Amino acid sequence: FRRVRVTCEVLAAGGDGDGEEAVAALLLQGALRQLGEAERLVGEGDPSPLFRGFAFAVPGLEVPALAVYGLPGEGPPGAAAEEALLPRRADLHRRLGLPADRPLFRTSNALAFEPRGGPASPRLLDVHATLPASGVGGRVTLVHGSYEYCHYCQDRFDDNGWGCAYRSLQTIVSWFRLQHYTGKAIPSHHEIQSTLVKLGDKPANFAGSKQWIGAIELSYVLDELLGVQCKVLTVPSGADMPSQARKLAHHFETQGTPIMIGGGVLAYTLLGVDYNELTGDCAFLILDPHYTGSEDLGKIHRGSWVAWKRLGDNAAAG
Repeated sequence: FRRVRVTCEVLAAGGDGDGEEAVAALLLQGALRQLGEAERLVGEGDPSPLFRGFAFAVPGLEVPALAVYGLPGEGPPGAAAEEALLPRRADLHRRLGLPADRPLFRTSNALAFEPRGGPASPRLLDVHATLPASGVGGRVTLVHGSYEYCHYCQDRFDDNGWGCAYRSLQTIVSWFRLQHYTGKAIPSHHEIQSTLVKLGDKPANFAGSKQWIGAIELSYVLDELLGVQCKVLTVPSGADMPSQARKLAHHFETQGTPIMIGGGVLAYTLLGVDYNELTGDCAFLILDPHYTGSEDLGKIHRGSWVAWKRLGDNAAAG
């Protein structure tokens, strides 16, 4: 015999006329099912000391999916625990006929019925969501899912004049976090620099400096920290960006991540493309990390710190 702890998280669907006893019976049935699932896992040799029920709102399913996971202890599971759950998560994808190209059953995907600790991010989410159309009238392809707007002078750290690519990288990492591809924290400037030093791309005195980075350095950091491989496109100048509109639109259709774009010492974050195949006209949805103000959505919109930009427009906002 062994003693384990089981924490049930039960959802029940009842009718408008169901009384307290009927609802209590439904909840009890749900709890018993989760206890039975935990018993099955123990019988199959799962050595976990804690078993917990999780509910997941899965796109395409009319009701939440429920699963019981064996965990090493209380608190959010670490990377090793999530890795150990991979076969079980893959089985859930297979049994429910769900695609295997994105995480749906990580513990961080689960519905939260009570606070799970940790401070909420002060950054704004999805600042482009209420913008008007670009006026191009073409096919619009956008970033899939949520991201945090990372810009100059956040986190009480003054990087004005040199940190734009770092902030674009932070926005990209926030996307991977909010889509639950990773539980790793958004890296600080020093962590980004230290990673590049560790990889041998930069000398030791680069860490703690105010030196710029570019697309190549971003690709190194994303590969090292998240295991994400990047493709770098090179264009002679900003005037040649429309020639890449189809490729960029395809990226948003198939991958959906934000894109860092830049040249020289300036970097921006690309969130979408509006491409009109009939006219060849296009517009790019640009998120500008050079903003130094407060987290005020109205001010950000009025200053065009996130805005649709067409050929001939100044990419810089403000």
